[in-house]
Amino acid sequence: MFFVGIDLAGVETRPSGFAALNESMKVVTMTLYSDSDILNKVYSFKPIVIAIDAPLSLPKGRVSLEVRSNIHLRECDRELLRRGIRFFPITLGPMRSLTKRGMRLKNMLESSGYNVIEVYPGGAQDILGIPRKTSSVEGLYKGLVRLKIRGLEGLQSHHELDAVTAALVAKMFYEGDYEAYGDPGEGQIIMPIKKK
Repeated sequence: MFFVGIDLAGVETRPSGFAALNESMKVVTMTLYSDSDILNKVYSFKPIVIAIDAPLSLPKGRVSLEVRSNIHLRECDRELLRRGIRFFPITLGPMRSLTKRGMRLKNMLESSGYNVIEVYPGGAQDILGIPRKTSSVEGLYKGLVRLKIRGLEGLQSHHELDAVTAALVAKMFYEGDYEAYGDPGEGQIIMPIKKK
């Protein structure tokens, strides 16, 4: 049984992190580029849940990313703000291409019968009490080791660390150990539950 995490890049020429985590917390990671490479790798692992680090929906009332609008935030984004979790709005510059790619991949995966969730590894790392890659790649690595994830030795990039975090959130989602921020009709971000 596998849980896949994808730290998606906005374009296929940039590296995307990919992680497949099994139920005993052993992970396999790699760096991928094209949509077809990502899809083929997903199909090879046949995961129970796929967690993508990218916006997978538009805000209610927003027609598209191309049509100008004063609507920039989804309810799940507002919930991140309320909780003091930093993020980039989906309509901000490079986030537009990431959102388009994320929505496209989600549609392809769901049409193949996969359960796809939106996650935010940076926010999940805040909640889990481990450093984000922006503050310390080594600290994030050690934090994931502390969380009992095995198989991290062959990591090639910080993108893979975020993919591992995404895969961990996918596993937590499957096990019911999560919170869903936002409105189901608009799109939700799945986050770990803060430990007391």
